[in-house]
Order: sequence, then structure tokens, then C-alpha cells
Amino acid sequence: MAWNEMIIETERDITEALSDAFLDTGALSVSVEDADAGTENEKPLFGEPGVDPLLPSWERARIVVLLAEGADPEVVLSDASKACGLPQAPSYLLRSLAEQDWVVLTQSQFDPIHIGKNIWVVPSWHEAPDKNAIILELDPGLAFGTGSHPTTRLCMEWLEQHLKKGARILDYGCGSGILAIISKKLGAKEVVGVDIDSQAVIAAKENAARNQCEIGFYVPDDFQAPFAQSQFDVVVANILTNPLKLLAPVLVNHVAPGGSLVLSGILEWQAEDVIAAYAPYISLQIWQTSEGWVALWGTLTKEVLKK
Repeated sequence: MAWNEMIIETERDITEALSDAFLDTGALSVSVEDADAGTENEKPLFGEPGVDPLLPSWERARIVVLLAEGADPEVVLSDASKACGLPQAPSYLLRSLAEQDWVVLTQSQFDPIHIGKNIWVVPSWHEAPDKNAIILELDPGLAFGTGSHPTTRLCMEWLEQHLKKGARILDYGCGSGILAIISKKLGAKEVVGVDIDSQAVIAAKENAARNQCEIGFYVPDDFQAPFAQSQFDVVVANILTNPLKLLAPVLVNHVAPGGSLVLSGILEWQAEDVIAAYAPYISLQIWQTSEGWVALWGTLTKEVLKK
């Protein structure tokens, strides 16, 4: 069976209302894309670092509406436009979407990822390219972190090069748990992961069990009771710039004297701001860059700790 998709380009101020109206009038699904994607006017996605979260998304959006079988696009568009109070319905394009095995299609988009010298992140439906490597079995899911993003790779490469066996590790903002899991596979003695998203904590626990790694994952409130005074040999946080700046005293407080702090999720132009935010506690420097992103690193000295 073939499906029909309706594509409408709209201005920013009506995108959300029109998208909701399509769902209310019987659309099977609605997605919103940047109408300027691939051009010099392309803008970062909503919620990416450096984007004001209070602003709506793109100036011009492309709404893609998946229609139910037999639905009349003219009627659907007319009803949605009236619901939004538009004086007239916007123009649209209609395209046919052939039925596919969506599971197979999705899986085909995720191949094993080689990171650093000896790490492979392998989806469960693939064979590991090198069985002698350090293998993380990890499927794409709701929680951030499959190794495909430069910030994740930067943190994993740092851990592969610098993590000492027997170390204690805190992964703050653990997402899928990928950094915690690789730490355990690299020989860390104790690994703890924290995330504000309870669903991420659930996903991280499942991923750790799949990889036969014993790791404690917590939401912040549950983390505080057993670990409020705990210090770790390495604290790694791959989140966003603004949270990183706010968390400076919290994260540094969990770094043991002589231990390392590794931060990512930072665009190159944001690095100096983050370094400045941590300056009262620890001296950070750019460790490496990748595709416009940076990883910062620093060692906590006893003198700095006393401040």
C-alpha cells in the first residue's frame, strides 16, 4: 500500500498551531523541518547549544503530513487552516510514499561506529567488525549517545587514552550510558552515571546490562544520598554549555585531588566562557576539537581544591 505525504512551507508564527491542527484533523503523523536546510540560511535545530530556548524554531518551516489512507488532502488542509484561523489554505505538494519495512530501513541507517584506536559501537543487528576490539553493543534509542556525535566521540577518545585501570568514574548527564559503559570496559573499578531524565536512566541501565557492565545509574536526587561527598578520579560531563556553567561547583566538588574533569557538548566559540566559569575551581584547557565542537580537560590540584 502507498501512503501520501503533504508538504507545506510556512512561516514561523503559525508552524506549531498548524502542525497541531493537522493532528487534530486526522493526520497519521506530522514532522517539522527547516525549510532552509542545506542552504546558507540553515539554522541550528531548536534546543541545540547556542540557541535561545525561548525562541520558536526556524524562520521558515517545512511541515510534512502523513495522511491516512483515503484522506483527501484538500479537505485535511482546509480543515486545519480553518482551525488555525488562516484566511486561506497554504499551497502544498503531494508525494507518494511506498510501503516499506520500516524496521529494516531504520536499522540500515545505523552501522557500526569506529572510535579512537580500538573501540567499536555496534548495533545489536550487526556483527562486530573486529572481535578483538572493545565492543559496545548499543542500539539507537530515546537517550542521547550512540557514538555518532562528535562530543561523544571526543569523550570516548579521551577515556581510551587517559583512563587508568581501577579508577572511579562519574558520568554526569549520562544519557544512554555510553561513556559510563566504555569506562567500565576500559578497566574502571567503579562507575556511576547521573541524568535528570528518568527514561535515560532506565535506558542506561538496560544498555549496561546488555554489555555485562555493573554500573549504578541515578537521577540527581537519588544520587545525592549515597554520593553527596564522594569524589572520583574522573568526572566526565557531555551535556550543554549553559548547564555545564551552572554545574561548575557541583562537578568540581566530585573530582578527587589529582583527578580529571572532562567536559564536552561545547561549541568552539563557547569554550572560553566555560573555561571562565570553571576558573575559580579548576584550570581547564581545550583537549581536542572535532567538527566545531570541543572537549575541555583539567586536573584538580590540592591547592585549587582548598579554594
